[in-house]
Amino acid sequence: MTPEQLSQAVLDTVNAAVADGALTLSAVAGLWPMPNVTVERPKNRDHGDYATNVALQLTKAAGMPPRALAELLAERLRTVEGIAGVDVAGPGFLNLKLAAGAAGELAKSIVEQGAEYGRSETYAAQIVNLEFVSANPTGPLHLGHTRWAAVGDALGRLLEAAGADVTREFYINDAGNQMNNFGMSLALRANGQEVPSGQGLYEGAYIKDLAQAILEEHPVLAQLPEEAQVEAFRTAGYKLQLRLQQESLEKFRTHFDVWFSERTLHESGAVEGVADRLAEQGHVFEQDGAIWLRTTDFGDDKDRVIVRSNGERTYFSADCAYYLNKRDRGYSPCIYMLGADHHGYVGRLKAMAACSGDDPEKDIEVLIGQFVKMVKDGEEVKLSKRTGNIVTLDDVIDLIGVDAARYALARSSVDNELVLDVDLLTTNAPENPVWYVQYAHARMASVKRNAADLGFDKGTVEDFKPELLTHPREEELLAALAEFPRVVAQAAGLRKVHQVAHYLEDMAKKYHGFYTDCRILPMGDDKPTDLNRARMWLAEATQTVLRNGLDLLGVSAPERM
Repeated sequence: MTPEQLSQAVLDTVNAAVADGALTLSAVAGLWPMPNVTVERPKNRDHGDYATNVALQLTKAAGMPPRALAELLAERLRTVEGIAGVDVAGPGFLNLKLAAGAAGELAKSIVEQGAEYGRSETYAAQIVNLEFVSANPTGPLHLGHTRWAAVGDALGRLLEAAGADVTREFYINDAGNQMNNFGMSLALRANGQEVPSGQGLYEGAYIKDLAQAILEEHPVLAQLPEEAQVEAFRTAGYKLQLRLQQESLEKFRTHFDVWFSERTLHESGAVEGVADRLAEQGHVFEQDGAIWLRTTDFGDDKDRVIVRSNGERTYFSADCAYYLNKRDRGYSPCIYMLGADHHGYVGRLKAMAACSGDDPEKDIEVLIGQFVKMVKDGEEVKLSKRTGNIVTLDDVIDLIGVDAARYALARSSVDNELVLDVDLLTTNAPENPVWYVQYAHARMASVKRNAADLGFDKGTVEDFKPELLTHPREEELLAALAEFPRVVAQAAGLRKVHQVAHYLEDMAKKYHGFYTDCRILPMGDDKPTDLNRARMWLAEATQTVLRNGLDLLGVSAPERM
């Protein structure tokens, strides 16, 4: 019996009591009718396999004390197939104990569902725009971008697993003076000149490589007049660098559905029309010849300029145009994943959404990721984006591999600064978390191969005897497996990808304990028993959950290590 099935059994019991007149429930907003019943694992397993506070929730609608209501429901639940016992605790909690067979049936259910286990329709009503990584097309993606590439992609997978319709979007910052500086830097390098410092130009060594690559493909550019050269190198460099970013991200298993150009907002007139659109809501005003948005109406620390007194549109006006464009495309929520240096954007973006007439608590979310650094041999690898002394996404892949990088970046809350230890993450030892989880999966695959060598497998559904899975290690493992769908939905809803990684590590630990204390394969020349087969079902169910969880993080589940 899965938690979902148990929840439905409790709800069916309530409905049956109402239908036969044993219970009368008045309609109370948010309480009754009740769409579902929450069942949770108690912290103390002596209190049962699951607990529910349904009697406490319905006491007002029932017009009776919660403990009396709990006693009424407990008596009926004790007759439900698969429930071995029900106790009433405290003011009216119901503690439920599953029959051994009902608990063990979960293993079969997981194996049968395969890749679908853990998925739900929890957020099926949401059409999400998930923007992450977004960078200037003026250089390689660095370690900070790499964190969002791992976390953002994993969040997209989680949201989809929880039923949401997700569009992953990369915002190309290809408007503004930095693009002209980029073209100038490339033109200088192409002509064998050094890029002067202190003028906002790009001095990194990669600029020389890009310039050379452009010349090899378009040698005629070197013959153009200076001004035409800058424009030509700007255009060619943009295309080449963007393609390199895309190739790096695909290599990192991070796919984007939309690559949105900031420049198109200006060319389409969307930025120019921002003031008129926002004025409809009454929060636009003029002062000192400039046009402002009164974001302080919604908690921003100061009002924001949309159009300067000289007629120039601000960068904030482009932010407004981009948000309105997303909403025009039907997205809600619009999730922004920004770096630590953008912390000041949270208030202004939410206030801007409110000024447009939207709900800032529903239609827009801004997540901030803290800084990440890398150490090797105990020494930090320094970052400096414009001088070229940077750790790039490709460097991260080369140093520790895609699996280790994605897992390590996803397992830490983005609210915390993170240190990637190259030496640890390339070690085949339990101290390396990604190795530890992958090894558990590979260990299960090894058991299946060894069983095949002995001439047996888990057998058919008819061969499976779930009531045999009564060892404390087996009960512990089944309890953890049952939590996977809830962990996925909760991690998606809270935008906390790291919860999945922590769950997987706990699962791996529980499996290793099960493997040690519960012999799966028969000894020597012994014939396989029904217990051996039941444990094979449980091992395969655990393998399925680990594989599904790793896939949500974009990490492979190897069969051999």
